[in-house]
Amino acid sequence: MTTARIGLILGVGAMFLLGCASSPQRAALPRTGDPILDGWLAITNGPREDRVLWQYRTALEYLRRGESTQAATLFDETLAVLQGRFGKNAGARRSRSLFSRESVKPFIGEPYERAMAFYYRGLLYWEEGELDNARACFRSAQLEDSDSETKAFANDYVLLDYLDGLASFRLNGRGEDAFLRATDSARLVIPPPYESIGNVLFFTEYGQAPEKYAVGEFKEKLKFRDGGSTAIEMILRTKQQAIHLGAMDDLAFQSSTRGGRLMDHVLHNKAVFKRGANVVGDVAVVSGLILAQNRRTQDAGLGLAAFGLVSKIVSAATTPRADIRTWDNLPKFLGFGAIHLPPGEQQVSVEFLNDQREVLPEMTQSMTIQVNQPPRDTVVFVSQFQNNPSRL
Repeated sequence: MTTARIGLILGVGAMFLLGCASSPQRAALPRTGDPILDGWLAITNGPREDRVLWQYRTALEYLRRGESTQAATLFDETLAVLQGRFGKNAGARRSRSLFSRESVKPFIGEPYERAMAFYYRGLLYWEEGELDNARACFRSAQLEDSDSETKAFANDYVLLDYLDGLASFRLNGRGEDAFLRATDSARLVIPPPYESIGNVLFFTEYGQAPEKYAVGEFKEKLKFRDGGSTAIEMILRTKQQAIHLGAMDDLAFQSSTRGGRLMDHVLHNKAVFKRGANVVGDVAVVSGLILAQNRRTQDAGLGLAAFGLVSKIVSAATTPRADIRTWDNLPKFLGFGAIHLPPGEQQVSVEFLNDQREVLPEMTQSMTIQVNQPPRDTVVFVSQFQNNPSRL
């Protein structure tokens, strides 16, 4: 009788543990190889909690193709989510519970990812001639970067402050404070004074996005690694001039200096609980089975063993794993430059240089741009990843 009861307890416990250890796999959505089509498939048919992630990715692909209207529409939808994220959210509440993974919460990204959504929308506003809205986006992006634990690296995007001040300067305001913040934060290149900025603005990007990964006993710690870049500098060439453009900001630096976040503490506490419940379960099961061998302590032993199995089941069901969903088509480097060109059609070439200052011919781009009549600026977006660069 004792052996049968012990076997029953162990069998039931094993079934529960196996059930907790296995998690249902999502069915993979079909892929066409076209990032726009695949993005829309994921937006419309994928998990709802991944919707903003796919909107980020797809909007950036539109921007790189020069389809600014579609890019702006998607970025507007993501920014509406970011600006309304402080309300009640069932997914976010579930992600903090012991038995739900962090990735069940709606994705909005880490501070550097949220900042980039505002940045891209800002340059689209600038292209539309709405400098006041562009400036508001750059300021909102810096606010996203203020979401760090130590504040040592908060609000330290050079380009965001620089563009904030330049927009003010263009609007006949005073951009000195923003310019000083930009130069104080500069680690790679020193931004030029606003008085020297021409009428054609080049927003540049190159290199690979930072990568997220999880470490720790239960993969509860979120970490970042540098995506890297073959190119470290650019040259813009026209018939009249050539200018070197270095990177103003490095997203690998921005991601790794974000500091802690509330969810890190939640996941740490989940990991502590999971480890403790598992240890308690091991001790209780072993002790209970030993006591169950003696007729006089059999009932107490079986009860202790059952408690231990429950503890192990609870431990197995606890999910402290960090969320590593990533806006993976972001660049590593952000740059900016401006030149003066007469209105009308102009030819521009872009060369990317490696760390030996050698031109990477496979990355060279040529474009024809239509320069606006003054006083409206002409905005040109140049990405390592676009096939047909042109004025937005």
